Order: sequence, then C-alpha cells, then structure tokens
Amino acid sequence: MKRILILVATIFTLSFVGQAQQKTLHDFTVETIGGEPFSLNLLKGKKVMIVNTASKCGLTPQYELLEKLYKQYKGKNFIIIGFPANNFMNQEPGSNEEIKDFCTQNYGVTFPMMSKISVKGSDIHPLYKWLTSKEENGVEDAKVTWNFQKFLIDEEGRLVRSIPPREKPDTKDVISWITQK
Repeated sequence: MKRILILVATIFTLSFVGQAQQKTLHDFTVETIGGEPFSLNLLKGKKVMIVNTASKCGLTPQYELLEKLYKQYKGKNFIIIGFPANNFMNQEPGSNEEIKDFCTQNYGVTFPMMSKISVKGSDIHPLYKWLTSKEENGVEDAKVTWNFQKFLIDEEGRLVRSIPPREKPDTKDVISWITQK
C-alpha cells in the first residue's frame, strides 16, 4: 500500500511539473512598439533574450551593448526583444512613440521593441508572469528586481535562466550560450 501511494504521488508530481513546462514563450502574443500584434510563435528555432528596458535609468547605456550583441549574432538564430516598463521609479514615463524615438536616436536600436508593459505587480503582463514564476515556466522564480533584467529562452521556447539587471548582456557565459549548438 505504501508503494502504491508513493507511486501515485510521484505520477501526480511529474504530471504537474510537465504541465508547467508545456507552456512556452511561443504560446504568447505581444504587441510591437508600433501597436501591431506579434506572435512569439514566430521565434521557434531561435534563442531569445528578453529584456525589460527604461530610458531614464542608470543602466540605460546597456542599450548600446544589447544592440552590439544583436548585430553580431542575429544571423545565428538569436534575437533580443525589449519590453519598456515603468515599474521602477518612473524611469520609463514616455509613450511608445517617444520610447522608440529615444532608442533609435540615442542608441541606434534595431532589435525588436515591444509596447510598454508592466513586469511586476498586480498588472504584470502574462509573458512576465510566465518568465518570473517557476509554477508557470517550470525552471525558476525570477522576480524582476530592476530595469534591464534579462531572460534567456532556448530554441524550443523554454526559459533557460534569468540574468540580473547589473550583469552586462555580453558576458562570456551569454555569448557561449548564444553560440553553442
């Protein structure tokens, strides 16, 4: 009887973990900074770095590093997607149009930027709820602590890991992850 209970508990646990991992990045549709729907399903087969951004932050110069990384590896099935967010000390107060102009004029950003969203709190965007909740992503709880937190997603749309805001996007570990087959 004890073995049966353990077996049932194990099956239930594996079933629950499997359900959490069934949802992937590719299940979400977001809105571009221009207001058009963008299905993340289009990114199947690509490694993705998702970054919450802000224009008036001490970490804003990371846009330059992100753009350099994107230009260097975009031909190798890698993409960066920026999500402006105003969750930290009102550091992204502008409209989508103002954000787009700022990124283009000051940092020459060519990687895709999406519409401004919330990355934490009661109005958290569903994508960020998935990114930050182990119950949803099956990998880790990763509270967004500040602007420019990065999330690495593999080719199948599964969360690999999160990277703290102050860690630069072009570390050896990140480049190794991008270039590994």
